[in-house]
Amino acid sequence: MPANTGNIARTCAATGSTLDLIYPLGFELSDRNMKRAGLDYWDNVNLVEHDDLNAFMATLPDTQHLYLISKFSDLVYTDQDFSDTEVDHYFMFGKETTGLPEDFMQKYHDRCLRIPMTDKVRALNLANSVAIVIYEAVRQQHFTGLEEHHVYPHDKWK
Repeated sequence: MPANTGNIARTCAATGSTLDLIYPLGFELSDRNMKRAGLDYWDNVNLVEHDDLNAFMATLPDTQHLYLISKFSDLVYTDQDFSDTEVDHYFMFGKETTGLPEDFMQKYHDRCLRIPMTDKVRALNLANSVAIVIYEAVRQQHFTGLEEHHVYPHDKWK
């Protein structure tokens, strides 16, 4: 969904994370809903486009730091160690409706992580799921490179 992708782009801009998009997307990158959701942060997003899943996988040095986020896993994302700032961690999310391809998940079953939730919903919102996992990773990395305090020039709280 374009709006989810725009919101994910904003999370990537806020955390200094790269946004890898794997085609086919199901919408155009020029979609106005996506642009609106990303606001004016698009210039701050490191956006990398890949023709397909194989093209993306070819860019990875290895799969040691690849994580597939899915409800079909017994491993919880908070139990994983993302604290190493010397390596890139890759989090893959599928469509809300279908998730990641089943054969791909079976191939990398040891790399699958879940966000705990009740059985009352099929899936969390994709943009929310991305934010949950990325912020857990940057929390474990002690928010390295992120602004932890901010003061406006004319702070109304002073």
